Amino acid sequence: MAAAKKQAAARPAAKRAGGAPKAAAAPRVGYSQRSRIDKLGLKDGMRVALIGIDDAWIRRELAERTGDVSESRPKPDTDLVLFGVNEVAKLTRLVTLVKTIKRNGAIWVAWPKGQKHIREDDIRGAALAGGLVDIKVMAFSETLSALKLVIPLAKR
Repeated sequence: MAAAKKQAAARPAAKRAGGAPKAAAAPRVGYSQRSRIDKLGLKDGMRVALIGIDDAWIRRELAERTGDVSESRPKPDTDLVLFGVNEVAKLTRLVTLVKTIKRNGAIWVAWPKGQKHIREDDIRGAALAGGLVDIKVMAFSETLSALKLVIPLAKR
């Protein structure tokens, strides 16, 4: 018991019960330092469609990497579609979006984090129904999660 009291006394106040709140943790060693745009797989000059996502950071970062960005409606042979949804019904659009991407292209579907009315499983189910498979998930922003969808290799 005495050893436990010594350990508690040796810990900073922020870690003790009732102490001051903890300071923000420093980035973990080995944690990815890649930019979000790199995690999305965007390469110089790619054709991108931005649909239903109204974040200023993505427009800035896209402009630094490519000049070929369309909004609302993708051009034919799009490399990457960034598709924001906030309700399950909008996922039916995946069927038409898949027709606009290159065979080796991708659709990132972003949805609000922590919502009960739209979940990762909803996106995955709509993707499978539209002939797509998911291969990656990421934190798109502080408020959005995103799932990367592609055409399966056997269908390319």
